[in-house]
Amino acid sequence: MTSNTITAAAAGTFKLGELSVNRIGFGAMRLTQDGAAFGSGASSDRDRVIAVLRQAIELGVNHIDTAAFYFSPLRSANELINSALAPYRDDLVITTKVGPGRHPGGDWLWATPEQLRGQVEENLRQLGRDHLDVVNLRLARSMANASIAEHFGALADLCDAGLIRHLGVSNVSPEQLAEAQATAPVVCVQNPYGIGARAQDHDFVRACGEQGVAFVPFYAVAGAGREKGASASPGEREEVLAVARAHDASAAQVRLAWTLHRGPHVLAIPGTGNPAHLVENVAAGALHLSDAEVALLESLRQGDA
Repeated sequence: MTSNTITAAAAGTFKLGELSVNRIGFGAMRLTQDGAAFGSGASSDRDRVIAVLRQAIELGVNHIDTAAFYFSPLRSANELINSALAPYRDDLVITTKVGPGRHPGGDWLWATPEQLRGQVEENLRQLGRDHLDVVNLRLARSMANASIAEHFGALADLCDAGLIRHLGVSNVSPEQLAEAQATAPVVCVQNPYGIGARAQDHDFVRACGEQGVAFVPFYAVAGAGREKGASASPGEREEVLAVARAHDASAAQVRLAWTLHRGPHVLAIPGTGNPAHLVENVAAGALHLSDAEVALLESLRQGDA
């Protein structure tokens, strides 16, 4: 599809609390390294990825998703964002995540409630800000049935202290969302989701919309490739390719457009360090799928897509 003049505004807007964002945003995970799985591979070209960040803003992106644990041996996503974009535009919303952490050598850790303040302060320092717009509490997959009340309560205290404006949750169940909402308002849910999702995942997306909570899918393009990216996924499904051909679009654009068709509350945060891919990702916000195409893609099930 033609993408020369398409900006992030083409996808429409939604609000995170009182903060209005274009529904096509930008994920910072892939800024720090080239290729390979997240946490491995060669560090990215600094000048190129800083240019990509500035290009994203020029294309109307005003929602960036990042984390202090997005780093490679030579690069930090938060530092790149700070260098490229500070002083920040008033309409730019930066969302970050806490819970996971990484030692300098790359080994993972998971914060206790008492350690979350330190993670928030590290994001503030790296980004050069005196508050964070949105902080998501990210859960480990091993915490699928765990209570999150204590962790989320610690973040709510940091909202009261003025360090955080709004809270979200990531990698959670509907029950964990409800538990968080009993403690403080939740403006977004950030979960893995895309073509091939399970029926219960579709239900959760719809429930978030009914509650006015933004749903922010990750791995929407990567699919089974997860942190390794789309190139690590099995061969693309013919159904996806057929829709792409019908619109003169890429399979990645179709996957992004499909998620946006799930509801006006769904926000996309595709990430890339490639300027051409950035333009394609933003243009996906203007790709209009027919009801039949949406239904066809929804019919694909996990393991098939």
